Amino acid sequence: MADNPFTKHPEEVGESYGEHLAAASGFGATMVIGGLCVMIHAVLPFLFVNTGSRTMDKLHKKMTRRVDRVNWERHPII
Repeated sequence: MADNPFTKHPEEVGESYGEHLAAASGFGATMVIGGLCVMIHAVLPFLFVNTGSRTMDKLHKKMTRRVDRVNWERHPII
């Protein structure tokens, strides 16, 4: 099936469905945990002082490494 919605995007970025599931889930979990830390930091500013920026830096580096594997102009990862 050429337009299978479960495999179309993963194939565009050079991954199988399972690989894409694992990568996207990892990004999402990291974002949720980082976001919770930032919300705690908002109330208790002495906790998680650098966690938000470190989390964003980590995800940015990971994402840009993934982008190098595909043609960003043709297949943006969003």
